[in-house]
Amino acid sequence: MKILFLGDVMGRAGRAAIAEWLPRLRTAWKLDFVVVNGENATHGMGLSGEHAQEFLAAGADVVTLGDHAFDQKDMLQAIGKEPRIIRPLNFAKEAPGVGARVFDAPGGRKVLVAQVLGQVFMKRPFEDPFSHIEAVLKKYPRGGLVQAAVVDVHCEATSEKMAMGHWCDGRASLVVGTHTHVPTGDAQILPRGTAFLSDAGMCGDYDSVIGMDKAEPMRRFVTGMAKGRFTPAEGPATVSGVYVETDDRTGAATRIEMVRQGGRLQPAGPGPVPEAG
Repeated sequence: MKILFLGDVMGRAGRAAIAEWLPRLRTAWKLDFVVVNGENATHGMGLSGEHAQEFLAAGADVVTLGDHAFDQKDMLQAIGKEPRIIRPLNFAKEAPGVGARVFDAPGGRKVLVAQVLGQVFMKRPFEDPFSHIEAVLKKYPRGGLVQAAVVDVHCEATSEKMAMGHWCDGRASLVVGTHTHVPTGDAQILPRGTAFLSDAGMCGDYDSVIGMDKAEPMRRFVTGMAKGRFTPAEGPATVSGVYVETDDRTGAATRIEMVRQGGRLQPAGPGPVPEAG
């Protein structure tokens, strides 16, 4: 199976990049399944139901959230109506929606998508992500009930993301980090067949401070004082993420490639992408 995971969509620039690039990538790379993290797509804080539908219309099969899952209040209702939106497993018990679900892929195949929030350096306390993902992976064994399993680890610390990758090795097809908005260079297949990347990066304008217009963050770093609100940068965006191929029989990853298309970053991916025409 050919799977694409795209990191945190950041503001209007990120949404425009998804609309431009995702349909082209699905066609050029003959993708079977696409997951998009939409955590910061709406004004840089959370995701609205309307913007989630835009990603699904552009070619996403699943949209994941994160610690800002319900910053846009309409998501409280939207997530109950749209099964293709996933919030973290270890979010508040009262939160609507689910943190893991099995989805259909071409050819009658099944894909598990799950998301957990980390605990290290996060602003709010969340329950143990390892026990939450353990229960899900036991219920849906890779190469058994599902042909592939994708785990989105939304957290700050690279060490915690790496630990989750090793914890899931042999049981997930892909473990990929989100949240920090900076793509890491450690794409690899772990010893028991799980593809891993510490952070997929963001789909947004990289002439910024993690997707925000540079002026206000730089002012706060230099002076220690705030003058205004953070606002998403709106220059040309790079679509960032990871591409994975898996064995349908075992669910193990057989190939992993970093993905960067458009914007400022050096292009990367499993193959060429024709110019928009």
